[in-house]
Amino acid sequence: MRPVPTLDLDSVVTADLPNGLRVRLLAERNTPTVSYYTFFQVGSRNERLGTTGISHLFEHMMFNGAARYGPKEFDRLLESRGGSSNAYTSNDVTAYYEDFASDALETVLDLESDRMRSLALTPETLEQERQVVKEERRLRTENSVFGLMEEQLEALVFLAHPYRWPVIGWMDDIDRITREDCQAFFRTYYAPGNAAIYAVGDLDPEAALAAIARAYGDIPTGPAPAPVAQGEPVQRGERRAVVRYPSQAPAVLVGWRGPPATSGDSAVLDVLQTALAVGESSRLRRRLIEAEELAVSVHVSWGWRIDPGVFLIFAELAPGVRPERFEPVLWEELDQIAARGLGKAELARAQRLLRSSVLHELATHNGVAHALGQAEALLGTWREAGRALEQYAAVGGRDVRRVTASYLDSAKRCLVTLEPEGLP
Repeated sequence: MRPVPTLDLDSVVTADLPNGLRVRLLAERNTPTVSYYTFFQVGSRNERLGTTGISHLFEHMMFNGAARYGPKEFDRLLESRGGSSNAYTSNDVTAYYEDFASDALETVLDLESDRMRSLALTPETLEQERQVVKEERRLRTENSVFGLMEEQLEALVFLAHPYRWPVIGWMDDIDRITREDCQAFFRTYYAPGNAAIYAVGDLDPEAALAAIARAYGDIPTGPAPAPVAQGEPVQRGERRAVVRYPSQAPAVLVGWRGPPATSGDSAVLDVLQTALAVGESSRLRRRLIEAEELAVSVHVSWGWRIDPGVFLIFAELAPGVRPERFEPVLWEELDQIAARGLGKAELARAQRLLRSSVLHELATHNGVAHALGQAEALLGTWREAGRALEQYAAVGGRDVRRVTASYLDSAKRCLVTLEPEGLP
């Protein structure tokens, strides 16, 4: 493969404001646009039983007005300047981002600093967003085969770590969250000392830094967040659970605890995940769907997390196929990789697909800003952004064999099966 230009990390301008807000700016003047991310180092990992889901609830609350701009004004004003916004909550972070023409930067700074400084946490907005989140939970979890199964699986994989509860939270906890809980959460986790800004695009870094300091400089630092509870016990055997739900056919979801994002093995698991289930010629599709006709779909998921995450394989079985018939074939495929690895062509294909994915992300201002933020949040430094290109290229057959044998061990797996019910 020919070498390709990657991030010019030496051109990133960085500063830490006196109140703790971290700022990372990169001028890329190929188009007159800017992407602006605010990462808060808080996700479901930072929650406690009784208020699970509060991080995701806050994602909704942040669009309901502050001191200078009232409810729904954020998007109205941004869109009037030709911009757009969105946000997401994960196990580890909550991120907000805007894409806009570069002449709207001052407007974005005004909008974002306003809600970091003085978010409106009224009883009315809390109740309104609580109902929205509850409906989202019903739709995406309680009325979703995969959502129900994933929730059960995470609770099997983790016995003690906060990753055991869902990002959206338990329904009873969503009902239980109070305005006082929200106020304490906001003061701690949405303070400048727990936040970082990443802006990439048509900007003058020095001028932008001065403008950011003016907009955010007077916001109090906030108290230090509590450390996240650790101490997950060693798994000493397979764990299983059953979900009963109306469905046309059974389904199987299996997961193993993987390494943290900082481990080099995370990149190897990316390669394995891609070889197993990405594309028409992926290994599990060819064997389980086309050759054996055991499943109608197979998906593999591996996402990097601050603490050890979960490697998932999900299969919707073909009508008439029972899990007892499907499972041995899946285990056989994984055992073969642990023993003999991937073929050279399979490995090269996976590496090319991953390389293409990284390059597509780094080709946009939004992708670069997100890559910088994710790297600092999960790996400890924004300088790790884009380095996955090198990591994927360095993965060899021995790495895939070792990682498969080590992490996807039968004694370390957790499995949830769906048993259809209530259908004629």
